[in-house]
Amino acid sequence: DSAGGLFHALGLSRSAFTLAEVLITLGIIGIVAAMTLPSLVNKVKYKEFETALNKNYTILQQALQRAQLDTGEVIRPANYQNTGGSARAPIKDLLLKYIIKAKDCGIGTEKGSCVENAGISGNENIQSIYKTYNNKNDINYYLMDDGQFITSDGTLFLIENSATSTSSVLPIYITVDVNGINKNPNRWGYDLFTFELTNSGKLLPMGAEGTHYTDMSKYCSKTHTGNSNGIACTYKALTDKNYWKNL
Repeated sequence: DSAGGLFHALGLSRSAFTLAEVLITLGIIGIVAAMTLPSLVNKVKYKEFETALNKNYTILQQALQRAQLDTGEVIRPANYQNTGGSARAPIKDLLLKYIIKAKDCGIGTEKGSCVENAGISGNENIQSIYKTYNNKNDINYYLMDDGQFITSDGTLFLIENSATSTSSVLPIYITVDVNGINKNPNRWGYDLFTFELTNSGKLLPMGAEGTHYTDMSKYCSKTHTGNSNGIACTYKALTDKNYWKNL
């Protein structure tokens, strides 16, 4: 044909890939995709966690600021200590007024709560839901068992609103599961993050100077086996540009 004659005249030849060559190429592409796809998926997932962490930190800060404007006082642990009974988590009741479409989930050990009986010694049907940063142990649920509420997008807030000790006012901890209890990995430092409301009224990411858990070798460690490992990762997740890359 004319095309063939042109190729012949120019000293060129036409060739096509064989079926074997096509299959080999597709196989190589598949191997490369299999090697890189999990990394890409994790990058997207971790970016979603990072965005949700920043979003919920802002939500909590705004709720406390609005509460301060309405009450005319700095929101601090000394004014919202657990007195027991039905007022087990007074800070939760305050936050529920200012966080849109938040639903009360109870205390955390009672029947019907969002994390029912989780990790509480002596109760039946103890659930193992949340893990430490390095995934070696269940977390210390006593740091978040005084109240829970959930928002319309599934974000779960867990409160530690301790009673006043004989020597000092104890801080208030607010832990956030940024993608909800029904979605993995359910690990401190991944999708679970803790903040501390300090005695001066500041809401700080746990691990920051001025909070109670700052030792990263214990509380945001790849190797430490304690059940509070991961609680201090919030500060690193918000400030360390390499944090999410190194998960």
